[in-house]
Amino acid sequence: MERVRVRFAPSPTGFLHVGNARTALFNWLFARQNNGVFVLRIEDTDVERSETEFEKSLMNDLRWLGLGWDEGPDAEGDFGPYRQSQRLEFYRSHTQKLLDEGKAYYCFCSPEEIEKERKKALAEGGMPVYSGKCCSLSSEEVQRRLDSGETAAVRLRTPHTGDISYDDLVRGNLRFDLSLIGDPVIVRSSGLPAYNYAVVIDDALMKITHIIRGEDHISNTPRQLLVYEALSFSPPRFAHLSMVMGKDNTRLSKRHGATAVEQFEKDGILSSALFNYLSLLGWAPPDGQEVLAREELVSLFDLKKVSRSSAIFDYDKLSWINRQHIKELSPRQKAELAYPHLHRAKFLPEKMSETQWEWLEKAAEKLAERIDRFSDISQEAAVLFEFSPIDVEEEIKKESNTECAFNVIRLFGKKIASVKEFDYDKFAEMAKEIREETGCKGKDLYHPLRIVLTAKGSGLDLDKFIPLVEEGAKQNFPVPVKNCSQRVSEALKLLE
Repeated sequence: MERVRVRFAPSPTGFLHVGNARTALFNWLFARQNNGVFVLRIEDTDVERSETEFEKSLMNDLRWLGLGWDEGPDAEGDFGPYRQSQRLEFYRSHTQKLLDEGKAYYCFCSPEEIEKERKKALAEGGMPVYSGKCCSLSSEEVQRRLDSGETAAVRLRTPHTGDISYDDLVRGNLRFDLSLIGDPVIVRSSGLPAYNYAVVIDDALMKITHIIRGEDHISNTPRQLLVYEALSFSPPRFAHLSMVMGKDNTRLSKRHGATAVEQFEKDGILSSALFNYLSLLGWAPPDGQEVLAREELVSLFDLKKVSRSSAIFDYDKLSWINRQHIKELSPRQKAELAYPHLHRAKFLPEKMSETQWEWLEKAAEKLAERIDRFSDISQEAAVLFEFSPIDVEEEIKKESNTECAFNVIRLFGKKIASVKEFDYDKFAEMAKEIREETGCKGKDLYHPLRIVLTAKGSGLDLDKFIPLVEEGAKQNFPVPVKNCSQRVSEALKLLE
């Protein structure tokens, strides 16, 4: 049995988006599950739109997702080169073979002539396929016109009756009417190969056994099968994945939210979480479990169980899965992921001391419980670094503007001012004393205490908040952390 070989073949004309990333991931899972080979091939023959920066970005995004390749532009194997722009000689030699065997022919028709033919066919109720006008030109006339400098495309000579079919691993048997295909262009007049021609030669010479790609390629498959047949290549197995759609059942786009893998990384989505979620777009594990590690997904994935229905991208579901993956991180990992966001917010310095890292580990551990993605951690951390009673929301001011609240705050201020080292145990002791001395309890007691310490009506639990600000106040941060005594003192001045 031949070894499984699959490929992901993006064009470097833009960023890696969700749909392509899901395709790459399914190929990677299938290869790893079958102890096969995952090939990365760059299809860069679109010279006007292909850019080196896009290629670098694509490769970086794949690495970030954990989709390492076994063969590719930077991991040469036995079937390179792995950029189409470096494989032009392969296409030329196979084209000459088809021409010599009479399986292909030169076409001198201009784009204007082709368009005129197309419109005429449509007007007469026919299909807009090429008429075959140049297929019967004599070899002498062809050579004369080429020698005179005329440009010509090369078309594949195909049967125009009957049908062609194949068994799709996702969609079952698919059949196509050959009369609707015509003689497809395999080499453009510019000399560059057409997509449906180049990929067949590449896939055949690279010994690709399975092609897993989006359903938008279904219409390309019969043309490619005709090229396989003409070149006497054995075709691979095909599997066409459904499109990734937004919740409104339209094709996923920027108006739905982030679509580029790079943006998800910037937004604080973990690579393991995005990997996990993308694997569930069109496929579900047999036991219904949704939070899975890469190793589990490799063992459970089944290409034959992939759904034909459109996959709906649910940002809320991704956030939930991301939260589950955040829980599995170590305190140090959380701190390292939080740091760039907190540094951008100017809360943390460029260079961190070890004691600052130790504090950040504790802070990130607590704050991460309240976020779905690390891009939100700056907002949660603001309660530690920013304290301004004047900015307390009007509603909270009203809630604390009662006799009970005033007495609680005033008494708390006196007690905390007499303590040199403050911690949560001392806070709990003071709260108990204040309750006994004022008769205030429950929300009437703890709500004013929260407001006077945080200037917020809700947020991080005080048993987590107090140790962080007390220890943080001893650190030399760009935005100094005020300890509890400073906060209460400032709040009391506002009330006087």
